[in-house]
Amino acid sequence: MRSGETPKLPAFVHLPRLLSLPPPRASKTPSTANPSLVSLKVRCFRASEATPTKRIPRLVRTEVQHALMDYLHYTRGYTFSDAEYVSKNSPRFVESLVSMIDDKDDVPRSLRKFFRYNPINEFEPFLESLGIGPSELPLVLPRGMIYLEDDYVLLDNFRVLCNYGVPRNRMGRFYKEAKEIFGYASGLLSSKLGAYDNLGLSRSIVVKLVVCCPLLLVGDVDCEFVAVLHWLKRIGIESDWIVNYLSCSRTYSWKRMLDTMQFLHKVGYSEEQMHDLFTANPKLLLEGFGRKLYLVFGQLLKLGVEMNGIYSCFVEYPCILSNKCARNLLRVIGFFCAIGMGKDDIAHILSNYLHLLSTHSLKGHKTVCKELKVGKADLCQIIRDDPFKLISLASKQEQRGNEKIHSHDPRNYLEKTTFLLKLGYTENSEEMAKALKMFRGRGDQLQERFDCLVEAGLDYNSVIEMIKRAPMILNQSKAMIKRKVDFLRDVLGYPLEYLVGFPTYFCHDLEKIVEKLSMYAWLKERNAVNPTLTLGTIVGSGEKRFVKYFVNVHPQGPAVWKDLKRLSIKIRTNSSL
Repeated sequence: MRSGETPKLPAFVHLPRLLSLPPPRASKTPSTANPSLVSLKVRCFRASEATPTKRIPRLVRTEVQHALMDYLHYTRGYTFSDAEYVSKNSPRFVESLVSMIDDKDDVPRSLRKFFRYNPINEFEPFLESLGIGPSELPLVLPRGMIYLEDDYVLLDNFRVLCNYGVPRNRMGRFYKEAKEIFGYASGLLSSKLGAYDNLGLSRSIVVKLVVCCPLLLVGDVDCEFVAVLHWLKRIGIESDWIVNYLSCSRTYSWKRMLDTMQFLHKVGYSEEQMHDLFTANPKLLLEGFGRKLYLVFGQLLKLGVEMNGIYSCFVEYPCILSNKCARNLLRVIGFFCAIGMGKDDIAHILSNYLHLLSTHSLKGHKTVCKELKVGKADLCQIIRDDPFKLISLASKQEQRGNEKIHSHDPRNYLEKTTFLLKLGYTENSEEMAKALKMFRGRGDQLQERFDCLVEAGLDYNSVIEMIKRAPMILNQSKAMIKRKVDFLRDVLGYPLEYLVGFPTYFCHDLEKIVEKLSMYAWLKERNAVNPTLTLGTIVGSGEKRFVKYFVNVHPQGPAVWKDLKRLSIKIRTNSSL
C-alpha cells in the first residue's frame, strides 16, 4: 500500500442510505437503452419476514456474524466492541440473514450484495442482544426508525448503564418493564443511579438491585425501598444482605416487605428475633406475607387463641408465616366451623397443634363424612377426642408411602418436615415426599447428623447443598459420619471443602474406600495408572468398573486385589470379636 493511500474496506462501505431516497420509477424504456433508468428494488430487511432456516453449519454462522459485524462497524459507524457484541449475541437475527443468502459458498460476498440494497432494521439485532426474545421484539420495536443512531437519547442512556456496569444482556428487562428509562434527558439517569450510591450501597450492589428491580430508576428514589433498608439496619442486617438474595427472574414488592416487618413488630417480635428469622428464612422477607396470613391472625384472635400462644408459635415455627401454611390454616378453621365444633374446642386444638395443622391441606368436611359414613356431629366428636385423627382422616395427601408415616406417628412426621423445611424444601411438594422416603430416623436424629457436619467445620449452606444432592448422608449414624470425616481429613489429608463437590463420599463403605485407595496406591507406584486421578474418580467407580479400569491394568493386579479384600475381611472379623 502506498503512503497516504486509504486502506481497502469492504465493498459496501460509504454507500448512500438507499432507504432514505425515494425509489426511482420503473422506466418503460428497455434497460439496455438507458442504464441510468434501471429500477432499484430497495427495502428494509426485517428478521420477522425471513423464512426460518434449519440447522445452520457453524462455519456459515461465523461468516454471517463477521459480515454483520463489518457492516455495523465500517458502514454504520458502530464501535468495534459494540458491533462485535451485537453480531455475536443476536442469534435469531443471524439465522434470518442466512435465509436471505443465495450463495452460501461465498457468504461475505453474498451479504455485501444483500446489505447494499437491503438496509437492516438495526433495532432488531440490538434489542435481541440486550436479552429481548424474538416473540417480544415486535412489541417493543420503535416505529418509523430503522437506524439506531436516529434515537440518540436511547443510545445515551444505554451508554450510561454500560459505563455504570450494568450487563448488556440484562438491559432487555429495563426496556420491557421500564422503557421510559431510555428516554431520560442527559444526566438524569446518572443522577438516579447516584442517588442509590448515596444510600451507602456499593456500585456492584446497585447494579444487581436495578437489574432485578428496574422500576427503582423510574421517578424519585423509592421511599418504600429506603424504609426497608432502615428497618434492616435497625434489626442488625447490612443493606447489602437483601440484595444478595434477589433473583433477576422474579419481581419484588418493597411495600410488601415493609408491611411484613411492621406486622412482625406489632405482634411482638423483638429486633433480635426478626434478625434471626430473616437471616434463617430470607424468603419470608422477599416474598412477604400474603393477605391470608393477616386473615389467619385475625381469625385466631377472634376464636380466643391467646396472643402469646400465637406469637410463640410464629417464633418457634416461622414456616407458618408462609402463604401456603396460612391457606391451610384457613381451611382447618373453616372445616371445624362446618362440622359444628364449638369456639372453645377450636381454640384449644389450634393452640396446641397450630404448626402441625398448618402443614396439611384438608379435604372438604362433606367428603370426609361420606368416606367415614358418619354425620358431622360424630366427626366433630372423633376430632375432639383425638385431634391427630384430623390429619389421618381428612388430609389430602394420599401417597401410600406418606400414609404410613402419618398413621404411625404424626409427631415424627412433624419433626421430619420441620427439619426439611429448614433445608429449603417446599411443603407438600414432590421433592419433599421423595426426601421423606429417603431419610431414615427421627427428626431430632437427622438434625444431630446435620449439626455433626457443621461442627466438623463445613459451611452451613454447603452442608444443605450436600444433603440435597445426596440425602443418604443423613441415614448414617453420627458416629459413622464423624469417622468418615476424620478419615478424609486426618488420614487422606483432604480439606473438608472437598466434600462439597463429592458429597457421595459418605455413601461409600469405609472399608471399600480403603481397599480401592490401597489398590490405586499400589498401581501408582508401578506407573500403571494416571497419578493425578481425583478421590471421586477412584472411590466413585463401581466394583465392576474399578476391576476393569484399575485392577486389570496390571498383570499382578487381580492377585493383589484379592489379597486386599482378604485382609479387609480379616480386620473386620477381628474388630467384631
